[in-house]
Amino acid sequence: MDHQAVRPAIVVHGGAGGSRSEEDGCVSAARLGMDAMPQGALAAATAAVAALEDDGRYNAGSGSVLCLDGRTIEMDAAVMDSKGMLGAVACIQRVKNPVLVARAVAATPHWLLAGEGAERFARIAGFVPHYHASERAKKKHAELVKRLGGTSPATPGVANAAFSQYWNYALPQAFATDDGCDTVGAVARDAEGNFAAACSTGGSAPSLLGRVGDTPIIGSGFYAGPEGAVAVTGIGEHIVRRLLAHTVYQWLASGMPMDEALAHGLALFPQEIDIGIIAVSRSESGARSNRDMPRAEVSP
Repeated sequence: MDHQAVRPAIVVHGGAGGSRSEEDGCVSAARLGMDAMPQGALAAATAAVAALEDDGRYNAGSGSVLCLDGRTIEMDAAVMDSKGMLGAVACIQRVKNPVLVARAVAATPHWLLAGEGAERFARIAGFVPHYHASERAKKKHAELVKRLGGTSPATPGVANAAFSQYWNYALPQAFATDDGCDTVGAVARDAEGNFAAACSTGGSAPSLLGRVGDTPIIGSGFYAGPEGAVAVTGIGEHIVRRLLAHTVYQWLASGMPMDEALAHGLALFPQEIDIGIIAVSRSESGARSNRDMPRAEVSP
């Protein structure tokens, strides 16, 4: 591909079901990503997601939700580009920017590290211990506990009693337990025609300890290849069953127009399931969701 003809682009999202009033954070993250674009698509996507993690308003990094015990924070993140770089972390705790740890994993012999091993790796890689439970997260956790004590399911299709039945936290059950299935993500196309995707999440609430959704799973929450990059957001247990990111990528690679591919991706899910998709291809970029979703697209 003639790199002189390629126009760099970056698209970011702040999570399906989020507020469009928080779109300024996506705009800022996209601009920071574009500032990093001279270092390539992967640097751009990673920088944008790190900015969203630091913002505090999104369910990632500093804004991550509290697990059911009201104390634990488990985070997932991943990066991938069309040149072969791939790294992810799952259920990592006590780090400020999971996406940067995922980027560091990409330089190791592995593609995914989880739990205690991921955290130990973060220390070896120079990431200092960090724990932050925001006031917003504490408030949402209290609201969630109240909901779980009611009769309406806090998670579509899942009985509230299931979280009591399978409780696996060290602390005793605290509720007499919908929020937080969202993710942040970025996709980028650089001037050389390379593509990258990066994503990060503060987890899902309610969830059992050790729950992993779509965010760090290649082909489900993210995918990048020679024809484009895709990142998705929504309820991971549904997304992974459809390999949504790779499915949309394949449509784009086959020549399907961007709007049509994104619409087909949303159509795979019932309306009650929150879903959002962002993507870049060789000539297009786009974002689409079945809920409000803060987003931004930037190109020179």
